[in-house]
Amino acid sequence: MQFQELKIIPEILNALKREDYTEPTPIQEQAIPVVLSGRDLLGCAQTGTGKTAAFAIPTLQLLAQTKSGADRQRPIRSLILTPTRELAIQIYESFSAYGRYMKLRTTVVYGGVSQKGQEDNLSRGVDILVATPGRLLDLMDQSLIDLKDIEILILDEADRMLDMGFIHDVRKIVARTPGEKQTLLFSATMPDDIARLSNEWLKKPARVSVTPVSSTVESTEQYICFVDKGNKRNLLTHILQDDAITSALVFSRTKHGANQIAKHLAANDIPALAIHGNKSQSARQNALNAFKNRELRVLVATDIAARGIDIEELSHVINVDLPEVPETYVHRIGRTGRAGLSGIAISFCNIDEKPYLAAIEKLIRKPLTEIAEHPYPLVNFVPSEPAQKQGRNRGGRQSKPRQSNPAPRDRNQSGRGRQTVARATQTRHF
Repeated sequence: MQFQELKIIPEILNALKREDYTEPTPIQEQAIPVVLSGRDLLGCAQTGTGKTAAFAIPTLQLLAQTKSGADRQRPIRSLILTPTRELAIQIYESFSAYGRYMKLRTTVVYGGVSQKGQEDNLSRGVDILVATPGRLLDLMDQSLIDLKDIEILILDEADRMLDMGFIHDVRKIVARTPGEKQTLLFSATMPDDIARLSNEWLKKPARVSVTPVSSTVESTEQYICFVDKGNKRNLLTHILQDDAITSALVFSRTKHGANQIAKHLAANDIPALAIHGNKSQSARQNALNAFKNRELRVLVATDIAARGIDIEELSHVINVDLPEVPETYVHRIGRTGRAGLSGIAISFCNIDEKPYLAAIEKLIRKPLTEIAEHPYPLVNFVPSEPAQKQGRNRGGRQSKPRQSNPAPRDRNQSGRGRQTVARATQTRHF
C-alpha cells in the first residue's frame, strides 16, 4: 500500500515524499483511516513502529479542514501529551516535518528549561501543542494556556505516564478539555489501569495494535563501551581511526550533539557530515548521497533524520548516545547486517544511561558484549548498582586517557561477555 491510497491530502504527501516515505507501516495503515473518520482510537503500539506518524498525519489533515484564527488569536486545537522531553521533541519535529507545507503552527513545551522561550512561541498563536504534563500544568496555572478549544487530544505512551506517576496530572489536564472532542490513546502495553482509563476517556473507540519490534539481526555483532559523557567524542575518534571501518552511521540523541560530533571528527582529520531537521533538504540529500556513494565514510544523524536512510552495505552503526526508547535501538542497528552481510553495532553508555541499556537488553533478550578495555574507561563504574541510585557521587570526568588499565570487573556481576579494543580491532575490525 502507498500513502496516497489512504486519501491523504497533497500537502502532506509532498512532505512525506521529502522525507522519503512512500509506504505506511502497519500501525499507520490501520490507524490513519480511523482517525480521519473522526473516531476515538485505542492503539497498542510501541515507539519504533511508526506510531507518531499514525496520529500526526491524520491530525494535521483534520485540522487543515477547518480555518485557523488570526495569528495571535489561534486557539490550541490539538494537544499531544507525552511523558518525556525527548519524546516531546521528537513528536514536535515529526509534526513540523509532515506539516511543512501547511499553514498550521506547532510548538512544544517541556520542563527542565526556562519557560520564557515557550511563552513567546505560545503568544504567537498555536494550532498544535506537544507537551509534557508537568510543564503544561504550570503554564495552565499561570493562565498562559487554555484548552477550551481542543478538538483532538492525543495521549501518547500512556503506560509510561502511568509508571512515572503522571496520571494525576494527566487527569487534571483532560478535565480541562471539552467534553466533545476526538481522543486517541496509545500505549505499548495494556495493563488494567490503562484499560480503565480508556473506558473513562474514549467513546466507542476503534482498537488497533501491532506486534512490537524486538529482535535484532543475528549477523550483527553488538558491543557496549562504558565511557564518561565528556569522553564519548574522544572514544569515537579513537574507534574511527581504524581504516577497516568502511562506513559508519553514528547516532546522536540531539541535533546540537550531531553537529558537535561531526565538528570534533573533522578537527581530528576524520571527514564527517551531520544530518538532522535543521539542515536544508539539499544539504541532507548531498550528505546522504556522498555516504551512499562511499565518498563519505562517516555520517552523523539523529533518529528522525535517519528514518529515510536505506543503505544495503553498512559496516558499522555507532550509538554515541543510547536511545531512551529501546525499540529505537533495534531500528538503529537494523541498518547494518542486511542481506546476509555481517555488521557491527557499537554503543556508548555513561552512568546516566545504564537504565536505557537495561531496557535494551531486556527487549532483545541478551546482553551486549562489553569492550572492557579502551583508552577512556568510565570512572568509578559499579556494575551491580543501578545508575539511578548513584545520585551525584559519580566520580569525575577524565580529559585524558588513563595510562593503566582499570581493575578488571567481575563478568558474573555485569552479566555480559568482555572484549578488549586491541583484541576487537584484530578480530572484529573496529
